[in-house]
Amino acid sequence: MKRALLAGVAALLLLQAGPAKVGIGSAAQQGGGSLRWMVYNTRSVRVTYLAYLSEELPDLNIEYDYVPMDYFTGTLSAQLMSDKGPDLIEGGGETRLLASTHRLLDLTGQPFLSQYRQAGLSPFSVNGHVYAVPLQSWFEGIYYNKAIFAKHGLSPPATFDEWVALHKVLREAGIKPQTMGAQSWEPLMKQSIGVVNNEFYAHPENAGFDAAFDAGEAKLTEAWLPAVTLWSRMINEECLTPDMLSYSYDQALEEFATGGAAMWESGPWSLGQILKINPDIELGMFPFPGSEGGVGWLVGGPGSALAINADSPNKEAALRVLAATATRKAQQALIADSVGESYLEGMEAGFSPVYTDCADAFALEQVYAPWTAAWTFGNPIVETYGKVLQEVLAGTNTIHPLT
Repeated sequence: MKRALLAGVAALLLLQAGPAKVGIGSAAQQGGGSLRWMVYNTRSVRVTYLAYLSEELPDLNIEYDYVPMDYFTGTLSAQLMSDKGPDLIEGGGETRLLASTHRLLDLTGQPFLSQYRQAGLSPFSVNGHVYAVPLQSWFEGIYYNKAIFAKHGLSPPATFDEWVALHKVLREAGIKPQTMGAQSWEPLMKQSIGVVNNEFYAHPENAGFDAAFDAGEAKLTEAWLPAVTLWSRMINEECLTPDMLSYSYDQALEEFATGGAAMWESGPWSLGQILKINPDIELGMFPFPGSEGGVGWLVGGPGSALAINADSPNKEAALRVLAATATRKAQQALIADSVGESYLEGMEAGFSPVYTDCADAFALEQVYAPWTAAWTFGNPIVETYGKVLQEVLAGTNTIHPLT
């Protein structure tokens, strides 16, 4: 895995090309004009927010440049290295790396930062300097079809063993238990880390692990292997099957929405699409369960963020977008399209009844994604890890080489 990881981060490391150019553009560049925003979330989760920006900043034209997550880091890296990068960047797990390689504008001291809680700024900070502002939090768990569960006398599982048993009951009843768009490495990665949250991060003695790992003082695979071994029962007991490697996100969503599968791992950004396909579906979501029972964990935390390319010729216009985002109206617009928590001071998000089974996990703050919360090389690490899990599902690898 170490060799693959080094290959995965090589392109990003090439970004270190000297001090950032942090000067503001000319007077002509400080007013209106066009900005390009490279993103990995589809326009469907930003419709209301983009409408708000259009109304609030009518002199600015924002080009929404969507690049799927599987290609986002490579595309962004290539553009930044060729000085053809976007003005605005949707950041996530790569924010700290881009900041440390001088590719993001240092936002420290900008007045709009005072509008945010520190919990929303910390994941996008390096050495006390802030390089991005949070759009909103995200979370991911297991959607389930309540009608199918009720028909077969099932309820959300309290333990991992119960979750495996659910699959067997449904399969014996002729129902596909779970669907997954494993054509992408993301769902395998996230589902396994949901179990890691329960088995590893839930224990107080592991609270300092991510800082030690990020500093090169701890090994990820040694710490995670027992938890990932537990999760691999999902594959070994055919809860997840190799045919899912041919399924895209949209195909899995369609299958779940039309009743073709009883469970599907995703987050609130997909709720609108599910209901559009099947307005009558009865939905719930439960957290990923662990071996010891109790309240499970969701994967998530501070989600994508808004950063500015340090080499953009339109920095002043881009800063206007960030300032306009640090308002209640903007945050309400973001939440309208993708349910999550706002990190703006005094903002509270109301969650749909669909997520009632997750209420205790929210209350206990059992929502975590280490690659965005703490790691400098977050995205390259989890991409490499997720692709290894694809090989495990395909039967061409095992989890043990991860050590």
